[in-house]
Amino acid sequence: MDKRNYQKELDNVILKEKGLGRKPRLLLHVCCAPCSSYVQEYLTPYFEITLFYYNPNIDSEEEYRHRSDELERLVREAGFPSKVVICDHDPESFERIARGFEDEKEGGARCRRCYELRMRKAAEYAAEGGFDFFTTTLSISPHKNADWINEIGEALAAEYGVAHLPSDFKKRNGFKRSIELSEEYGLYRQDYCGCRMSRRDR
Repeated sequence: MDKRNYQKELDNVILKEKGLGRKPRLLLHVCCAPCSSYVQEYLTPYFEITLFYYNPNIDSEEEYRHRSDELERLVREAGFPSKVVICDHDPESFERIARGFEDEKEGGARCRRCYELRMRKAAEYAAEGGFDFFTTTLSISPHKNADWINEIGEALAAEYGVAHLPSDFKKRNGFKRSIELSEEYGLYRQDYCGCRMSRRDR
């Protein structure tokens, strides 16, 4: 079976929506400002974007707020028209899904469970809010498994009745562009994903 090209699938969605003459509402789950920078730059011409910051994996309230503050600053200083929703820090939810997986290596089964935790919350919010699509910035990272992210997104789309926007944002030098934008706006780039295990293993 040929490997799916999520970037091409995204291109096709954009072409279809442009052909319909509309700008659909997208709920974009965001892990941090740097990862969101390129994704906002890329998708803003085609979607009405609401950023959804829900990351219970982050290991402290201070770190959680630092990252959310940077996200709001980026939107403000870059002039992105995105709306921003900052969820309360909810570390207990992450600890529940991580229990028994603490010794997994970064990128393993614990991470997949974490992707689903965050994306499920986004899908739920998108369904309640009547959004046309939801997706996540997670696939921009070279360390994140785009196949898993899209599989989870499609399963949640079927469950919640809101379309998942396919993505592999690291394509077309997306990750490189996010680094350039981070430098341009002086964004805080953390050196671990967020959870206490990734801090331990960095």
